[in-house]
Amino acid sequence: MRIRIVDAFTDRPFAGNPAGVLLLDSGAFPDDTWLQRVAAEVNLSETAFAHPLPPGGDADWALRWFTPAVEVDMCGHATLATAHVLRSTGLASGPVRFAARCGILGATAHADGTLTLDFPTSTLTPVEVPGGMAAALGAEPVSVHDTAEHIGDLLVELADERTVRSLAPDSASLVALARRGIIVTAAAEEPGRHYDFVSRGFFPGVGIDEDPVTGSAHTALAPFWSAKLGRTELTGLQASARTGLVRTSLRGERTLLTGHAVTVIDGELLSAP
Repeated sequence: MRIRIVDAFTDRPFAGNPAGVLLLDSGAFPDDTWLQRVAAEVNLSETAFAHPLPPGGDADWALRWFTPAVEVDMCGHATLATAHVLRSTGLASGPVRFAARCGILGATAHADGTLTLDFPTSTLTPVEVPGGMAAALGAEPVSVHDTAEHIGDLLVELADERTVRSLAPDSASLVALARRGIIVTAAAEEPGRHYDFVSRGFFPGVGIDEDPVTGSAHTALAPFWSAKLGRTELTGLQASARTGLVRTSLRGERTLLTGHAVTVIDGELLSAP
């Protein structure tokens, strides 16, 4: 069985967010235990599993994502990685529709090598700063918003880009603060450069202390910063050690996420389901 590692939201190897991608031949997913074991073995933020669906339906491929510890409801970078593999192998030449836990997701490839994902926009609800958050993060929040059910994160605005970049949070303390994780963000220090805002994502509750580039988080970051900056077309820089760029386009209840992807490993998985 073919397995690929794809760096998503970057145009160069060893940057962005790496995802495992397995395209399955059968019309159903293997046992959940096997899927989880593969994801644990790959040991990346997420591993994506997809199989083709019969023609004429609402979607072309069924898609699931697993961290090394759990299955998740929504994942942007592993969806981008899967769309990249479908495109680069010739299995898809036009737009692709995925059936996932969070609904139908779209992916469209462009002539410049980028891919655009069509995801549901997350709703944002202002909440009080949870007790212990400032201590866990090592920084005082400016504001905190709860997000929609599919991602279940807390979006935390911090004072400035420098604060976001310098965070060294206490992962064990963060686990109790959100259903999935914490997204921290601030406006770009120098507006007018190649990005408008920065973010980082911490998800220790699902086995990921820090995610290199979190596509799904940008379904919340897009409406947050579009409201603040007065523009629906923005670019976010996720300021992890690997870094990655996500172009966002807010379209009401849908958010478009655009980025590059690069295959870095193409190999054989010897343990069949």
